Amino acid sequence: MEWLKDYWWLILIVLVGIFINTIKDLNKTSFKKYIDKKNGVKPIPYDDDDDDWPDHKTPKK
Repeated sequence: MEWLKDYWWLILIVLVGIFINTIKDLNKTSFKKYIDKKNGVKPIPYDDDDDDWPDHKTPKK
C-alpha cells in the first residue's frame, strides 16, 4: 500500500479521464434517433384468448 501513497495522483487522473470520456459519449447519443428506431420495431402481437383470470364483471350471488 506504500505505492498508493506515492501514486494516488495517477489513479485520480485515470478516474477523471474515465469520467470525462463518459460525459463525451453521453453527449454524442441521440435520443431522437433511439426513439425513431424503437418506433420502427413492431411489437409481438398478443393473441392469447384463453385467459385464466376470473371475469370481474359478473355479479356475485
